[in-house]
Amino acid sequence: MRRRTALLLATSALAHPARAQAPWPAERSIRIIVPVAAGGSQDIVARLLARHLTEALGQAVVVENQPGAGSNIGYEAASRARPDGYTLLAGSDSLSINRTLFPGLGFDPVEGFAPVARAVRVPQILVVRADSGARRLDDILAAARRGPFAVGTPGNGSLAHLLGEQIQAAAEVRWTHVPYRGGALAVNDLLGGTLQGVLINIGAVTEHVRAGRLRGIFVSSAARAQGLPEVPTLAEAGMTGAEAVGWHGIVAPRGTDPAIVARLNAAIAQVQARPEVAERLAALGLEPVHETPEALAALIRADADRWAGTIRRARIEPD
Repeated sequence: MRRRTALLLATSALAHPARAQAPWPAERSIRIIVPVAAGGSQDIVARLLARHLTEALGQAVVVENQPGAGSNIGYEAASRARPDGYTLLAGSDSLSINRTLFPGLGFDPVEGFAPVARAVRVPQILVVRADSGARRLDDILAAARRGPFAVGTPGNGSLAHLLGEQIQAAAEVRWTHVPYRGGALAVNDLLGGTLQGVLINIGAVTEHVRAGRLRGIFVSSAARAQGLPEVPTLAEAGMTGAEAVGWHGIVAPRGTDPAIVARLNAAIAQVQARPEVAERLAALGLEPVHETPEALAALIRADADRWAGTIRRARIEPD
């Protein structure tokens, strides 16, 4: 009887083998958590990638905005997700900044993720109204020395804010920093005359500069920005060693299968090569860049070390 039962069980196992796990990403749709509100350049890039990755991967890729707490709500949600390739994060330079800016986080924004790909470089730009008398960085610094000169940024601890602190320290001048909860509000106040300048990522003001409403004083990259080639670099404006270029891209929860990371990296490269994607990014003044996950990991760590010093010296605290 025992032999017959064992034989029946063995036969059943052969007839009904365990269902093999479906190969990624066949099982279900992929979500990209965007840790900022809809409408900004980080959200636009994430949605552009999601739309074209859907075709490249043969699986729906959807965007889920989880803004708040300096991006940390979205960051933490992504860090705690299963590392199975079905939850990704629209990462940016704030991963490096937030490690020092928010010392009490329950996760590590630098080591808590598996970098996938840096999709675009995001130079910062200082802009003034087109009718401003300021045409060069020297004009800005002179105005700040004469009296109140208000420069808005997307918020305390933003890359633009940190760059502004570096410039002020190097030039031994202080302007009035006005942090906003998002760059759009700062740009609106600049256009309305409340501010004298705004430091912000180039994607937020490219259309305004091209339309003649705003004037670019400098871009923060080592070379002139492809989208606004008439705007000089910081070095050309007379200040060296203060380059600061942000990025938008994709990271995954730590522990994600390296094979999945590699496939995502290759798929993003395919998306970047599409003419319609290149045209959309160019319209925003953003510059596509493709590199290995290892290169992005090294950048995140290097930026974390670099900006930690600026945050501590300037005693910057989050909004």
